[in-house]
Amino acid sequence: MPIEKPFQTRKVVIIGAGRVGSHVALCLMFRHLVNEIVFLDVNREAAEAQVMDLEDLASGMGDSFNIHVGDYADCADAHFIVLTAGRSRRPGETRLDMLGGTMKVLEGIVGPVRDSGFNGIVLSVSNPADIVTEYLYRNLGLPREHVFGTGTALDSVRLRRILSGIIDVDAKQIQAFCMGEHGDSSFIPTSHVTVGSITLREYLAMNHHSNSNIDFDDVKRMVKESGSKIVGGKGCTEFGIASVVAEIITAILHNEKRMLPLSVHLEGEYGESGISAGTPCIVGSNGIDAVLEIDLSYDERRAMRNSCSIIRGYVDQVMPEVPAQE
Repeated sequence: MPIEKPFQTRKVVIIGAGRVGSHVALCLMFRHLVNEIVFLDVNREAAEAQVMDLEDLASGMGDSFNIHVGDYADCADAHFIVLTAGRSRRPGETRLDMLGGTMKVLEGIVGPVRDSGFNGIVLSVSNPADIVTEYLYRNLGLPREHVFGTGTALDSVRLRRILSGIIDVDAKQIQAFCMGEHGDSSFIPTSHVTVGSITLREYLAMNHHSNSNIDFDDVKRMVKESGSKIVGGKGCTEFGIASVVAEIITAILHNEKRMLPLSVHLEGEYGESGISAGTPCIVGSNGIDAVLEIDLSYDERRAMRNSCSIIRGYVDQVMPEVPAQE
């Protein structure tokens, strides 16, 4: 279903004006992707303070942005809702440990968003990412191409950074991504890792690289521990995920037809249905233009099944009576 509103106004509503939400706004402003930013937050005083701080930034940049604190009526003519509401992950927690608290937050958000008449694109950041995305899809009444989560996009950024250090190649030259849960059961489809258009194995052999046998179990561990180390050191992750949101919105506004690994409701892809999970998607002006079902090895397919099984278990806990849209 195409979005009827033109994109000229480029209005985004950010639900959650904390550290992630404010840095999402910051990235959108630096890239001049939107010209109206509305914050919704239960702590209106803190949200107003974020607005004032960002207005100072805009003044210093010599730019003009319409930034304000609003209410759910602002969703009616917005092109994007970015959901960042919820508490930060605590040291030692997995993202799945955040499910109970996040569900309480979502119960107060979904109804007002739906009742506002919003018909744009919802991009979910809140954890646990895949369960939240599925909850939004089932309850907002929007098509799946308009409701998706950042999923494994941040994991994939971390993966490319780690591989860049191992093989001494600029991360922009590496094509690699994670799939499945944005969490401990994610996996790396190593059969699809390339440097430029050359397979990783061939590239390493051509260059007689000292790391010709990369231990992907160790790489996977480093990817998973990246978020935990950041949370342990500073209390939350904020900069990386904000840049990911900006990349996704850029791909939509510029109709880039770009491949990004996002959490999206599955309708038979990889033999899975009724849950959202991280998988490569083509992103363009209508949101998700296509969910790609790439060829996976036997072990990779088994990893995908395992990850989806974990997601499904948590989805069934919080949405046992709610059927997915067909």
